[in-house]
Amino acid sequence: MARHSMQTQLELRMALKHPLTVFLLLIASWAHLALAQPYPRIENLSKVDLTYMEQQRNDLRAIAATNLGRQFSGQRERDIALLQNMLEQGLVGPDQVSEMQAMGIMMGDLLAAEFDMNWVVYTDQAGRSRALRYQDSDFFLYPVTMISRRRTAGDMTAVSGIYERAARLVKANTPARPFQ
Repeated sequence: MARHSMQTQLELRMALKHPLTVFLLLIASWAHLALAQPYPRIENLSKVDLTYMEQQRNDLRAIAATNLGRQFSGQRERDIALLQNMLEQGLVGPDQVSEMQAMGIMMGDLLAAEFDMNWVVYTDQAGRSRALRYQDSDFFLYPVTMISRRRTAGDMTAVSGIYERAARLVKANTPARPFQ
C-alpha cells in the first residue's frame, strides 16, 4: 500500500511539472463548476412525475370506491373527511407509505385548487421532491409527505388539522387574495 501511495505521489509530481497537464486539470475542474446548477432547482413536473402522481390518485380512488363506496369530489370538506375515514377504517396504515403519500397528493390537489398553487419539482442538496409552489414565488409546500411522516411517527393528527395548518402557512406567506 505504501509503495502504491509513493507511486501515485511521484506521478502527481511529474504531472505537475508539465504545464499542459496542469492547464487541462484546471479546465476540467472549472468546467465541472460551470456545469453544476445552483440549488434549489425548480422544474415543471416531468411526464414520469405526472404519470406517477395520477397512478397514486387512481390507486387511492380505487381503495375508497372498493371499501367505502365513495369517490373523491374535489370538495375540500368532503375529500378531507374521506381521507380521514380511510385512516380510521385502517384502509391505509402507517406501513403503506405509497398509499399515505397518495393521500398527501390528494390533499395537495385541494390546497393547489384553493390557493392557486401548482405542482413542481423542487431539487436541493437533500434531494428531489414534488412540491406545491405559490405562483412564481419562493414559497413551497410539501404535501406529499405531510400525512405519511406524521403517521409513521405515531402522530395521529386529523387530516383536517394537517390541512388547516398548511392553509395557515400559505396564508401567512402569500399576498391576500381579493374577495376572500
